[in-house]
Amino acid sequence: MYNCRMPTQEEIYKTEGDKYEALIAREDHQGNILKSLREITPLEKRIVLDLGAGTGRLACLLAPYVTRVHAFDISDEMLRVCRAKFTAAGQTNWQADVADHRKLPVADAVADLAVSGWSVSYLAVWNPDTWREELENWMNEMRRVLKPGSFIVLFESLGTGNEAPIKLDHLKDFYPWLDEKGFQFKWIRTDYQFKSLAEAEELSRFFFGDELGNKVVEKHWVILPECTGVWWLKT
Repeated sequence: MYNCRMPTQEEIYKTEGDKYEALIAREDHQGNILKSLREITPLEKRIVLDLGAGTGRLACLLAPYVTRVHAFDISDEMLRVCRAKFTAAGQTNWQADVADHRKLPVADAVADLAVSGWSVSYLAVWNPDTWREELENWMNEMRRVLKPGSFIVLFESLGTGNEAPIKLDHLKDFYPWLDEKGFQFKWIRTDYQFKSLAEAEELSRFFFGDELGNKVVEKHWVILPECTGVWWLKT
């Protein structure tokens, strides 16, 4: 049943917006993402840029509290779902556009907060030969678009299927680069809560692969543990 080639995460982002959203809708059932953001900076009266917004996990979470949120992603398929979620929620203080992290279609010093969930690291992962240059270009763009004294807040994986944080091998360059740049750090749990074991297996296997899908079945995980790092920097 599972012998056919699994799509890569890059392919999923381009073509599987609805199924990806089905997974993401189960994440962080404890509400720790919003709590962690509020511990870093007030959200009210903020203009927010969400980088690599995907289907709107962070953008839709923040929209009820902030003045305005502008969501960006390189995948219009992901943004299709994001836009539909905003519309269904009756939100009007948003915009969603296709854009690269390193070249955003906004004016200088336009925002008070930049957030990005599980996305900026791809600049390193997908560009192994030029990863440092790509990340530096991104940082320069953040300095351009943010007002002085604003925050950058990044969320990145420290292990899905783990109850304590681990550093992932494919992010081995990204973690120390954040330290080098002076980002502060904490970690939170962002566990997934599924409706059934069958749903947990299907969706975890779809995005994370057979190894985690098998582990979900073996451990009967309707709640799939996940550790997430939170990095933040004041510009």
